[in-house]
Amino acid sequence: MAITAGMSKCVGAACVRGIVVKEVILGRHRYPHTPVCTNFYGVRLSVRPWNSRGVYMRQDLKVKAMSTNGENGYYKEYDYDLIAIGAGSGGVRAARFASQFGANVAVCEMPFAPISSDEAGGVGGTCVLRGCVPKKLLVYGANFPHDFESSRGFGWSFETEPKHDWKTLITNKNAELNRLTGVYKSLLQKSEVDLIEGRGKIVDAHTVEVKGKQYTTQHILVSVGGRATVPNIPGKENAITSDEALNLSERPNKICIVGGGYIALEFAGIFAGLGTEVHVFVRQPKVLRGFDEEIRDFIAAQLQAQGIVFHFGESPTAIEKRNDGTFCLVTDSGKEVSDLVMFATGRAPNTKNLGLEEVGVKLDKRGAIEVDSFSRTNVDSIWAIGDVTNRINLTPVALMEGMAMAKTAFGNEPTKPDYRFIASAVFTQPPIGTVGYTEEQAVEKFGDVDVYTSTFRPMKATLSGLPEKTFMKIIVDASSDKVVGIHMCGDETPEILQLKSSSP
Repeated sequence: MAITAGMSKCVGAACVRGIVVKEVILGRHRYPHTPVCTNFYGVRLSVRPWNSRGVYMRQDLKVKAMSTNGENGYYKEYDYDLIAIGAGSGGVRAARFASQFGANVAVCEMPFAPISSDEAGGVGGTCVLRGCVPKKLLVYGANFPHDFESSRGFGWSFETEPKHDWKTLITNKNAELNRLTGVYKSLLQKSEVDLIEGRGKIVDAHTVEVKGKQYTTQHILVSVGGRATVPNIPGKENAITSDEALNLSERPNKICIVGGGYIALEFAGIFAGLGTEVHVFVRQPKVLRGFDEEIRDFIAAQLQAQGIVFHFGESPTAIEKRNDGTFCLVTDSGKEVSDLVMFATGRAPNTKNLGLEEVGVKLDKRGAIEVDSFSRTNVDSIWAIGDVTNRINLTPVALMEGMAMAKTAFGNEPTKPDYRFIASAVFTQPPIGTVGYTEEQAVEKFGDVDVYTSTFRPMKATLSGLPEKTFMKIIVDASSDKVVGIHMCGDETPEILQLKSSSP
């Protein structure tokens, strides 16, 4: 058997309970494929039973990582093999996989609060607590008025008009978020990952400090995500972001939303669906920059048909608070008064006050952590995944990056995240699903392409009488007859495109 802990010690092959043990590696690389139950060099190794996915789970393995980077070449013992700063989707995935590979892992995360700050976050991260999940719950809630209206053509009638209670929606949404953060904590516990509550700060290449206490570790993973930003204009303190929009005490009668990306359009649909007058201010001449041109035009027309007012080519210059409690959004083209002004103009990597600059980790001009193709920074022991790297800021991508990092660092399987053909969805009303190249990108890459489009009225709309349409677009490389892009807008399109993205 060979046990490697910084330096190898070989003692030959051994047979334990009829199982030939070829190699067990502790610390930097641990292999979960060999069950062991013996004492070796003073280390107790226990049999790790298979879990439901066929991966050995660490039971009472209490080995600490060893390294030769201590003073005078002596071994230096770390508290952990890996400490992840940030317990979002990517950090939790990396921690759990690293633990399954035999690593001794901890995750530090701040206490849960619906609105993030320097002192509040929560196990689950942006997607679970203040992004995808709560947003989608509100989207579901906002769809019901449309469903009620559609049902009339199918014979349904209502003696009184349905009424919506915003506070009930927010209360139930928050209860679900509390349940989910508990689920994520349970997942960490079952994976034998230690949860350290508090904001982590990097002290040096192998030390993380939380609430004044320092923990040493062989590897550090930064997975702190990003945070919504508001541009530096007069009155910026009067604006809200998506964090606050998900936790309003009451629904506004009128709202101005600044931004033309997916967050702006999703919240425009939520508020409009629940009866709010919505004005969207877009600096560009079109919404959804980077999406296929026909999708951009189609969704804008669909949202305008729902009564959402777009102000294209306008940039905000100030927000004024009025004596009656309303706000005036001032742009370079005019003014608009509303109950609230929401900015959905982007998110910034949450890298401030982490100690990154002090230890020499390189950041780009936006503050994102620069990493190589394996998610490793220029400091060998420090890694970064997810939105904090500003690569592709999607939850499934962070999950993939976290799994790849764990394989590379602890599974003896160097793995690069695969960014090809990643499906994405925009939960507007109707929603958008897309995977692969846009038409413009396909022409640039392949030259000759075949494009197939269809705009049609869904069967459901034939009885509802509502002016609904669905748009589909397929882009094919003419030389190989291979589908290289699909873009759809209509009911259930995200689920359809997710299935396609998983197929060859």
